[in-house]
Amino acid sequence: MDLFSLLGPLVGAGMIVLGMVLKHATDLIMAIAISPPSVAIVFGGTLGALMIAYPMSDFITSLKAFSIYIKNPPANRDEILAQIIDLAQTARKESILALEKKRDGLTYGPLKKAVKLAVDGTDPAVLTETLEAEAHFHLEEAEVAVHFWEDIGALAPSVGILGAVIGLMKVMNSLDKPELIGPGIMVAFVATFYGVAVANFVGIPVGKKLKRKAHLDHYAFTMVIIGMQGILSGLNPKVIEEKLKVFTGAHGDDEH
Repeated sequence: MDLFSLLGPLVGAGMIVLGMVLKHATDLIMAIAISPPSVAIVFGGTLGALMIAYPMSDFITSLKAFSIYIKNPPANRDEILAQIIDLAQTARKESILALEKKRDGLTYGPLKKAVKLAVDGTDPAVLTETLEAEAHFHLEEAEVAVHFWEDIGALAPSVGILGAVIGLMKVMNSLDKPELIGPGIMVAFVATFYGVAVANFVGIPVGKKLKRKAHLDHYAFTMVIIGMQGILSGLNPKVIEEKLKVFTGAHGDDEH
């Protein structure tokens, strides 16, 4: 589990509450926390807009991607590098067919598939095209969820403004009752508060973390492609390792 995924919203919400306390605006906390109309407008309106924008399958998949945001399970690129180098050494000492005995011990799915294709005698060009197509597909699919959560960040404030407009329209009907104008305006802006809060503490941050996760996964897949190209072309394992180190953040360590 990614600790920052849990701490971030808590720190953000805590600092907002602290700011309200320091500004002696604690009376607003309950007004903001308990506002069913604002919740209905912002959350319901945003979800409705997303249902229009996304097919049901993408909508459900994108909501499920929130668990990826919480857990943030990375593809272990250091481990993938070590396994690719082990495969390269085996292929160099024995043969490509010898990689079959290593396949069950591999932990990364795309690498297991690449080894299977290699052992089956797949043409290197075809193998590369197959893996590149799959890597591209996985990245594109991951970015659907990224766009979904980024769209929450874009839509929620706008829907919040819509809620404020509705509230202000109601206030306009009470101009003959001055005592109701101030509280009415305050309630109207609660929806705007919700919209901005959802955008900046949920939609945009979740989208950014999912985007980073998608790119890191793509790096791992790219390592497999480059690694298998090197193995099939008979490159020295040391050369393959140097080519792949850049994806682990360890490239150039020996120079310092």
